[in-house]
Amino acid sequence: MAAVKLSESIVSEAKIISKALNRSVAGQIEHWAKIGRLAEENPDLTYEFIQNLLIAQQEAKLRKLEVYDATTHSVGL
Repeated sequence: MAAVKLSESIVSEAKIISKALNRSVAGQIEHWAKIGRLAEENPDLTYEFIQNLLIAQQEAKLRKLEVYDATTHSVGL
């Protein structure tokens, strides 16, 4: 693991958010870094889409997938 210097304000914010979301401080900062990297690489995607994509990836890893049936889902136009 590499040591990285972070501002005290980022670490302080991460401590608060990490407790609320049951993550370690390092885990919260890694989460922010992952979201930020994905957002920079895909500026057309919303935060919600990126978050759902990360959840879907974890579900796939855990084989917690459901078959999508387009006949039972409507699309609002």
